[in-house]
Amino acid sequence: MFSSVFSGVLGAFSHDVAIDLGTANTLIYLRGRGVVCSEPSVVAVHQTRRGDREVIAVGTEAKEMIGRTPGDIMAIRPLKDGVIADFEVTEAMLRHFIRQACGRSKMVRPRAVICIPYGTTEVEKRAVRESAESAGAREVHLLEEPLAAAIGAQLDVTEPHGNMIVDIGGGTTEVAVISLAGIVYSRSVKVGGDAMDQAIVQYLKRHRGLLIGPRTAEDIKIRIGTAVAERQPAELKVKGRDLTTGFPTLIGVTSEEVRRALQESVQLIVDTVISALERTPPELASDIVDKGLVMTGGGALLKDLDRALRDATGLPVIVADNPLDAVVLGSGRALEQLDLLRELCA
Repeated sequence: MFSSVFSGVLGAFSHDVAIDLGTANTLIYLRGRGVVCSEPSVVAVHQTRRGDREVIAVGTEAKEMIGRTPGDIMAIRPLKDGVIADFEVTEAMLRHFIRQACGRSKMVRPRAVICIPYGTTEVEKRAVRESAESAGAREVHLLEEPLAAAIGAQLDVTEPHGNMIVDIGGGTTEVAVISLAGIVYSRSVKVGGDAMDQAIVQYLKRHRGLLIGPRTAEDIKIRIGTAVAERQPAELKVKGRDLTTGFPTLIGVTSEEVRRALQESVQLIVDTVISALERTPPELASDIVDKGLVMTGGGALLKDLDRALRDATGLPVIVADNPLDAVVLGSGRALEQLDLLRELCA
């Protein structure tokens, strides 16, 4: 009793935060204010002669350095497939973002809700908690990403009705069936925005003799990427290095070429959704027939991916109003409603 009252008093003097700690981007929701930070999950680290590592840039500034650093500076993505790959750098990144969101002068450290992939192990959960606590959080709650995404997509996850969410992030795609504030079935595959970018890099290298970096591949995907063949393919001029001559060059790349590059990734997402539908209990499956599938995450913005899923399943497919922010908005809503937070969080 006393601890809950004390926690409530502390909460009145702190800025509580919800954090979508993603492979590609980290977003922070500040209680009472909404999304206040959306930056790439990238940290630039300087390796000193003594072997120490010094953080010199975080977020957008660090992402600008990818592929452009000297040998003693590395631009690191400390999360891989939604889990922490580098504890020390993740802690530094979280501390930077929390200070950016909350400021340095708060009387009390913030309470934090952090989203994690479904099926995260206890060791991985402990790593997330310890990173957040070391970065300045006084109390850490872990919320599974499919639940957060569903809440952010305006689905009522507490009712006894089936909802299917397809959350396509930077490192993974999670497909989950949700009912009564719990995950009935979930499947995760290691395909997302990063795998799509790499597929474009490899396709242009093999078929066009052009070497590009991941940032250029991401730009191609955003501007002309598509999951379905188009009658009039778009074309984009792309800069890179010619593998034959070794010189910088400029070539035209069509949306049809990008579609072929992304075909394997798209098919894997489609197969994962079909597999989840086949394992969904009958009563919940009937709800999904009526409601359809809801897509969230940055990958949901790939042109005509919803159409590819609709053609494969015969079900309605809806892209959330704000797919990029769905996870952090859902966790922020849980942060604003403590009863919902207690019901949902691990």
